[in-house]
Amino acid sequence: MRIFLRRRFLAPSEAVVGLDECACASSPGGTSFASLSLWRLSGGSALACLRPCLHCDAWVAVGFCSPGRAARLSVPGMASASALAGSSALGLGAVGGPGPWGSSTGGPSRYVAGMQELFRSHSKTREFPAHSAKVHSVAWSCDGRRLASGSFDKTASVFLLEKDRLVKENNYRGHGDSVDQLCWHPSNPDLFVTASGDKTIRIWDVRTTKCIATVNTKGENINICWSPDGQTIAVGNKDDVVTFIDAKTHRSKAEEQFKFEVNEISWNNDNNMFFLTNGNGCINILSYPELKPVQSINAHPSNCICIKFDPTGKYFATGSADALVSLWDVDELVCVRCFSRLDWPVRTLSFSHDGKMLASASEDHFIDIAEVETGDKLWEVQCESPTFTVAWHPKRPLLAFACDDKDGKYDSSREAGTVKLFGLPNDS
Repeated sequence: MRIFLRRRFLAPSEAVVGLDECACASSPGGTSFASLSLWRLSGGSALACLRPCLHCDAWVAVGFCSPGRAARLSVPGMASASALAGSSALGLGAVGGPGPWGSSTGGPSRYVAGMQELFRSHSKTREFPAHSAKVHSVAWSCDGRRLASGSFDKTASVFLLEKDRLVKENNYRGHGDSVDQLCWHPSNPDLFVTASGDKTIRIWDVRTTKCIATVNTKGENINICWSPDGQTIAVGNKDDVVTFIDAKTHRSKAEEQFKFEVNEISWNNDNNMFFLTNGNGCINILSYPELKPVQSINAHPSNCICIKFDPTGKYFATGSADALVSLWDVDELVCVRCFSRLDWPVRTLSFSHDGKMLASASEDHFIDIAEVETGDKLWEVQCESPTFTVAWHPKRPLLAFACDDKDGKYDSSREAGTVKLFGLPNDS
């Protein structure tokens, strides 16, 4: 039997004989890690790092191998995981339980089985016309009654969720360039904010259907988030400047210029830390409101694109150009699991309302839905083109998303501009 690991084949005469320690004890950013277990072959060479220590050469080298397989290779002379080192050395709760990459050999969990049963009868996806060009961003209001979308056509649209369909409520015009991202107020379901390439952000009130504030910024805006306490809006532009705006006075409170490519930005749930993903594969963490550097974590070997915090405050997830999603413990700031079913750069992430499911999407023609605690594949939402944005409903297992679809009926090059909803009853 030949198994491809660390870019070479394991010879039939070689056997896994025990564990050693991973050589990488700390990251350039100063993050300390506990000693990590490393399988070794009878010939003395390293096989693979069994924990997702993402700045370890073993991780990069084993990236083309099926993640988690090292924990259960069928190799002559190889003892069980528990006999070699005990389950704790592998990051396993029990023999056959979820490994460090979240793979499970003991069958699906009760939660996975239950959700798979639900999605078998609620696997319908519906499309809803929203824009005349590509949809960049979708987001639910905090009460789940409305879904907003932002588009390359310079507008935002808001839909009402009525039973099992989205009904378009209003179209919001005013921006002079593409609406690249939007988000809702964390506790007020009537307010949302849009970031545009026209060097402004706009705050909208759905009760009046009007823009209640336009705030000028210094650059073309590409990302935006609202602080959990509702008091501050952070907006990032193409020049890697992040501006913090008072949500009541609509004036700038602070401005930070970064020396690296800033991708997505987010506060933690406690509102006392500010996170940025960057083009060097790092997660940068600042204290808030002081905006002092706290830590820089080498999260991925390539561009770290997106970041999301789960509603329970236990984890956050990042998506990268390496096609991996990494799950991080908020308190310990260590990676506890990786998801690797996508083949293209991970563009967008969303946790379900209970924090138990994680949706991730890319240029792959499917959206991966995983159970957070095990990494097990829960469902796959089929798409016809790359997906740019996904958002779980804040109360129900409904997933809104938007793809780079074309309107083939009349013009194969014309962008469809539709918003989609997955999780609807099959008979609806």
